[in-house]
Amino acid sequence: MIDTLKSIFTWWNGAPLTTRLSVSKQTRVGEDEMGNTYWSTADGKRRWVLYKGEAEASSVPADWHGWLHFTWDQPPTEAPLKRQAWEKPHMPNLTGTEAAYHPPGSVLTPAVRPRVAGDYEAWSPE
Repeated sequence: MIDTLKSIFTWWNGAPLTTRLSVSKQTRVGEDEMGNTYWSTADGKRRWVLYKGEAEASSVPADWHGWLHFTWDQPPTEAPLKRQAWEKPHMPNLTGTEAAYHPPGSVLTPAVRPRVAGDYEAWSPE
C-alpha cells in the first residue's frame, strides 16, 4: 500500500502512475539485471529508462547507458557488449549506504589507524 502511494505521488520512488500509463503505449526494449526497464518510441527517436525502486542514474549499466545515449543502435538484448576478463560486474554508487567504501583511517571505519612512525611532523604555529 505504501509503495503504491509512493509511486503515485513521488517520481524518485519508481515511475509515477501517469508515466506508467503513457509508457504502456510504447515499445519495451528490455530489462537489466537490476530490474530497470528500457523503452523506446516506435520510430526509435526517444529512449528512456524506468528505474526499479529509487531513481538512481548510477544503477544503469554501461551497455544500457550507451544505448540510451545513442552511442550504439542495438540494445544489449540484441547485441551484448564483449566483456573483458578483468572487468567487474556493474555496481551502482554505494555512497551513503552501509556498503560504501571506507578507506583505512576513515572515521567511519571500525579499524584503528596505525600510528605514524616518525615520517610526519605536526605543524604548530609560532
